[in-house]
Amino acid sequence: MANYVANLLTITGISMILAISLNLLIGYAGIFSMAHAAFYGVGAYVAALLALHYTAELAIAIPLAMTACAATSVCVSLPALRVRGEYFVAASLGLQVIAFTLFEQWQSVTGGLNGLIGIPVAVLFGYRLSSPLAFMTVTLVLVMLVAIAVIILLRTSFGRDLRAIRDDETAATAAGKNVAVIKSIAVAASSALCAVAGVLYAFNVAFVNPDGFTLNVSVLIMAMVIIGGAGTIAGPIVGAALIQFLPAALSWLPLPPQNIGYLQQSLYGLAMVLLMIYQPAGIVGKARAKT
Repeated sequence: MANYVANLLTITGISMILAISLNLLIGYAGIFSMAHAAFYGVGAYVAALLALHYTAELAIAIPLAMTACAATSVCVSLPALRVRGEYFVAASLGLQVIAFTLFEQWQSVTGGLNGLIGIPVAVLFGYRLSSPLAFMTVTLVLVMLVAIAVIILLRTSFGRDLRAIRDDETAATAAGKNVAVIKSIAVAASSALCAVAGVLYAFNVAFVNPDGFTLNVSVLIMAMVIIGGAGTIAGPIVGAALIQFLPAALSWLPLPPQNIGYLQQSLYGLAMVLLMIYQPAGIVGKARAKT
């Protein structure tokens, strides 16, 4: 039971990092990206390849994965950042499809549909994180560090520029802000933080294949942000916890596993509809509005 709880908290922590990183784009820059699972996958594959061929040291894997994701995101998103609103959503959707195709077809690197198997146990400064409790502890510490990093970033002039672009991009441009550069930095920062989740995911499941980074995963991450409350620090954390704890709660129901899956998806959809009607700012966003 202890290992089950530790693994559930690990998965929840990984989801929190994904939601926090996407919230930097959606909540503070006004950029709706459907390609977050792609960068999640880049981080996971970088970690897996490093662990299989070089080292399983997190202190090496995380910085390298963050660098790879940031560089990749800037290269592929620069053309897309020239457009706004629904056009960027469509462009990011295209990026997600391209990334998934590469994960699936680049067999010499990614292993194709079979993926990369046998990822060794993660190591942190020479200490093997062989127990679920140890890995959970590291994951939750990284959740806190990612949240703190975002808070610090938002308190800088760059954070104020992000909010200015979100509120009125035309006015920000008229005020002399280099919108393209600011957006590129935001995408790079978001992708780099997303890579942390990818690294943790790879070591947690010891297996990486394209099925973990589909469009459905991007939609699920976006749901975490919207349900919790975009544009808040606590919102993505709350949204990720709700979405991850729901399947665990449903698993106790006396229903066949396939029915639980359908029920879970239905509840996600119902929650999104009800929130859009009654609490469009999300759970935490609504709570803040009342205070």
